Amino acid sequence: MGKESPLKEGDKAPDFAAPDQNGDTVNLGSFTGRKNVVLYFYPKDMTPGCTTEACAFRDQFRKFKTAEILGISADPPERHLKFIEKYGLPFSLISDPEKNVISAYGVWREKSLYGKKFMGIVRTTFIIDKKGVIRKIFPKVKVKGHAEEVLSALEEL
Repeated sequence: MGKESPLKEGDKAPDFAAPDQNGDTVNLGSFTGRKNVVLYFYPKDMTPGCTTEACAFRDQFRKFKTAEILGISADPPERHLKFIEKYGLPFSLISDPEKNVISAYGVWREKSLYGKKFMGIVRTTFIIDKKGVIRKIFPKVKVKGHAEEVLSALEEL
C-alpha cells in the first residue's frame, strides 16, 4: 500500500454503511443532496491526540452548520458511546472494527513510533460535498488548529 490515500480530491467518496455509537447503521449516501460531510479518521478513543481532536470539533460544532461531522475508528460502538458521554461530543462516531471503511479510504497504513513499525490509522480528514464528491483531503492531520482548518475549507465550498 502506498504512502498516501488512493483517493484524490474530485473522486467520488466510497459509500459505506457502518454502525455508530448506538449500533444504528450510518450510510454515507444518506447525506447526498442534503449535507456536506466531514469524515475524520482517528486512531483510538480516549487517547490524548484523539481526545483533543474530538473536543476541538465539539467546541466548534455550532459553526459546522453546512456539514455533518462523523468520526471513525476501529473501536467498537460501546467504546465510542463512553467517549461521547465522557466528553459531550455532539456528533456520531462510526465503528469499523473490520476496517472496511478505513481500508476503502486508504488510511490503514504502516506507521512508526520510536523506531518501531506497525499498522494503524493515519489521522486523515475528508470533506465530502452534497454530491458525494471528495472536495478536500487533509492527510496526516496535526490536531492543533485542525477543526479551524476544516471550517475554512468548508466555507470555500
